[in-house]
Amino acid sequence: MPNTVNYVTQFEKELKQKYSRELLTADLTTQNVTFIGANKIKIPYITVSGYKDHSRNGGFNRGTVQNDFMEKTLAFDRDIEFFVDSMDVDETNQALSAANITNTFETEKAIPETDAYRLSKLYTDFTKLSQTATSDALTVKNILDKFDTWMEEMDEDEVPEEGRILYVTPSIYTVIKNAEKIVRSLEVTKSAAINRHVRSLDDITIKKIPSGRMKTAYNFTEGYVPAATARQMDMILVHPKSVIASDKHAYINLWAPGSHTQGDGYLYQNRKYGDLFLIDTRLEGVKINLTPTSTTPAPSQGDNQ
Repeated sequence: MPNTVNYVTQFEKELKQKYSRELLTADLTTQNVTFIGANKIKIPYITVSGYKDHSRNGGFNRGTVQNDFMEKTLAFDRDIEFFVDSMDVDETNQALSAANITNTFETEKAIPETDAYRLSKLYTDFTKLSQTATSDALTVKNILDKFDTWMEEMDEDEVPEEGRILYVTPSIYTVIKNAEKIVRSLEVTKSAAINRHVRSLDDITIKKIPSGRMKTAYNFTEGYVPAATARQMDMILVHPKSVIASDKHAYINLWAPGSHTQGDGYLYQNRKYGDLFLIDTRLEGVKINLTPTSTTPAPSQGDNQ
């Protein structure tokens, strides 16, 4: 029986680089996550009491230390399988090879879906933890005031300034580029081209996300499509330390003809298992604005909760 070709091994480095380049929420990915049991993440947190006045008669004030854990259960488990007849591979000059299937699927399906799931799950956790997104109409006149308000609130809540990320839709990015009072450094090349990119505000990284990946809820029955109840998120300010985003398991394999029982062809399999969680004690590190609408519908059954 022919040996199977394990593309997790052969493509691991390439796929990691691809996700780093093309996954727009890659900066939220948490490294070295510890999983417990089959499907849980255990997040430790410690609560300690503060200083008390010292007595010079000797001795110290006894404080309190409380160690506890938050458990989060992974729920986003996805897979797909493709069968490609041997002659289809031969007659397309390897266009249907495993490398091409992998690249096409990851680029057009897996990576966009991961962004969509992560940002919608961030919103879901945000609202489940009794937080409320704003619904301000952002314009060139008020967008910097909105940004400054969010930054000030995070500063007051002692959210680390370094590392904050501002996710915006392309339309909001255009609003920022044309915002009143913004000071922009224009870069003129020898060809007299003008670079009007705004890559950061007050050293906060700006990431453009297609609006299709920034809905509040999706139906994941096949791929991802906005739920009927979905709202449009247009701006999110987040610190990565406020979330846990990780994959527990990733599997890609190509079964050669003769190594399986499903016919004369190549059997391609892909599975990804992971999730994103907003940490209960770090809610201050997330701000969300929705495109204004008349109502705020609740997620429908079957959409990500």
